[in-house]
This record gives sequence, C-alpha cells and structure tokens, in this order.
Amino acid sequence: MTDFVILATADWDHPLWTNKQHMALSLIDHGHRVLYIESLGLRSPRASVKDGHRILRRLQRALRPPRRVRKNLWVWSPLVVPGGTRGLVLATNRLLVRIGLSIILRHVGFKSPLLWTYNPLSLLYLSIKDFKGSIYHCVDSIQDQPGMPSELIRRSERDLCGVMNVVFTTAPELQRRLKCCNVHTYFFGNVVDADHFRRALELDLPCPKDLSLIPRPRILFIGALDSYKIDLVMMEELILNTPNWSYVLVGPIAECDASTDLSSLIALSNVFWFDTRPYKELPDWLANSDVALLPLRQNDYTRYMFPMKFFEYLASGCSTVATAIPSLKPHSDVAQLCEPSSNQFEMAIRKSLQGEGSDPKQMLERASQSTYEQRTKGMLEILDRLGLISS
Repeated sequence: MTDFVILATADWDHPLWTNKQHMALSLIDHGHRVLYIESLGLRSPRASVKDGHRILRRLQRALRPPRRVRKNLWVWSPLVVPGGTRGLVLATNRLLVRIGLSIILRHVGFKSPLLWTYNPLSLLYLSIKDFKGSIYHCVDSIQDQPGMPSELIRRSERDLCGVMNVVFTTAPELQRRLKCCNVHTYFFGNVVDADHFRRALELDLPCPKDLSLIPRPRILFIGALDSYKIDLVMMEELILNTPNWSYVLVGPIAECDASTDLSSLIALSNVFWFDTRPYKELPDWLANSDVALLPLRQNDYTRYMFPMKFFEYLASGCSTVATAIPSLKPHSDVAQLCEPSSNQFEMAIRKSLQGEGSDPKQMLERASQSTYEQRTKGMLEILDRLGLISS
C-alpha cells in the first residue's frame, strides 16, 4: 500500500467531476490511501456571486480537520489567498500550505507519501524533497484558459516537469510538448467509468422529467459551456439552420470564462438549457437522446485537450458528433468527426439520425478498452518499475 497526496485544481464536491476526483477513487480502489488537497486557486477570484460562495465554503472548511469521504480517502481544504502567486501573498500561502500539510499528514498517518499533482505551480507551494517521489499529471493546457497567469504557468510547468519522477499527459500534443522536459513522460488519454455510463443501454431506464417534455430528435451536449472551448457561433448557426431538431444543453454557463454569453443561443425556440445535473443521472439523459455533441473550437486550448465526455458518450451507446481536434482523430472510426462548421456538423448529425453513423458495437468496445481501472493499472506499473510503489 502506498500513500498519495493529490494536489488538485478542483474542489472535491464540484458538480463537474474531472480527472482529479476520479483518480483519487481509482487509487483507493487499487488498495492505496489518498489525501486529496482541494484547489489552491490558480486564478484570481471574480467579483461574482459564484466565486463569493466558493470563497465562503473554503473559509468554513479550512477551519476544520480533513474530511474522510471514503475509506482510505481524505479531503483537505487549505487556507490560501486565491490567485496569490507573487510577493508577500505567495510567501503567506506557501507557509500556510507547508505547515498545514505537515500537520495533516501526521493526523492521517501518512509517513512517506508520493505527490501526485495537477497544479503546474506546485513548486511555488511545496518542496519536492518532502515526498518519497512525485508525479505531474497534466490534463489540460491550463495556461490557455482565460484569467490564468499564462507566462508564469508556462515557466513553472517546465521547471516542475524537470524535477518530477514521472509526467503523465492526457493528450498526445501535451506529451510532445513536455517530453523534452522529462524523459519519463507518458501519454494516458482520458477514460471513462464504463459501467456507470453503460447503464444508458438498460431498456427500462427512465427518461428524466425535464427531458421527456422535449420533442425528438434530441441533440445533447453535457459539460461546461465556456466560449474559449465551445464554438458558440457555429452552434447558433447550426441551430438556426435546423429548427426541427431539439438542442439540449446540460451544464454550467461561464464556468471558467466570464465573457461567455449564451443569451441569444438560449433564446432560440429549439434550445433547452439545464444547469448541472448529478453525475449519477447523466446516463439517463444520454439514453433518451439521439445524438451527443462535442462542438469544440480549434485553438491552442483544444489542441492540447482530450474531452472526458468523449468516452462517456461512447460508453452510453449514443451516436457522437465532435470537432476533429488532434486527440480525437485516432477515434474517427467510432464517432463522426468534422471541422467546426455548421454545414459539416449538420451533415454529420443528419447521418447519425438516419442510422448511418458509427457501429454501436465498435463504440462500446472502444469505451470498454478505456476505463479508469485500466489506465490506473498502467500508470501504477510505470511507478512500480521506477521503484516508487511500496510493496
């Protein structure tokens, strides 16, 4: 059994789960213990009600001991100033994190943990020498998100990769970018909880009440609606050109990009927007939709991303139409991939609705080969070869 400290960039109970939470669960499923450290706040908070609530929740949790959320899994919310990456504020944050972590590790009984970090600014807050070994799991080009200290992240990420024992990346382009910094850089794409999303194939799965009132065909998108990664202009043109199709959008608006404006899109009569739905309910929405969408922009951010929704869509058996970003091109045999133009998306969706899309058996087979259990096993085998895993 090995002890892991996961330095995340997302809070544990965020409604949109990402690699960080799933990785923590996968590690404990493999018999290890995990301390999950919630986001240290890479960007400065916005003057918004949402960010205000997050800060208030963080202050409340920071005054409490770590929460035990599963057997062998604890969650800690360190007290830090969000966006404090310079000067006295940084020095204060570093002191709070290092002192707090040493106390918390004694509290949960971790003696020689491995650091598993998603934060490219980790060296600003932690000393790598305090850990038995270290892993950087690069899942996005964070520096290309709005509001981030981009140049600081670029420099810090290069420095971080240079001192890590291992670097894991979720997209081939990320691996190519970071391989020059660390010879032990490996590509492990995003994966899926296949058993969970396979529930969409059950014949008696109920249709969510909100969805049942929407006429078919239903074209579904699940995820954060941010203009830096979703091609909203193309989507609006597509929706206007296909008034007889219902577009169902499920997820928060402007999660990371405050400039996102969906007012004109949502005003369209064949668009139906719903805020985030619980993870456990997502198979129900996919089971009762006709096509699943990933209408991504092509830019520096999406060039380095591997959308988690891709394999979740496939595992549900829902025909998928997506922008042909680099990470998805090897999977063109199980999804309709096209350039982000309304004409191409319309043709691909129409083809799927006519039953001429990808072979459902191939879709399910591909998803079954891309699970958290399999990916974590492969990652742990690499750590074991490097002598980092306790016997």
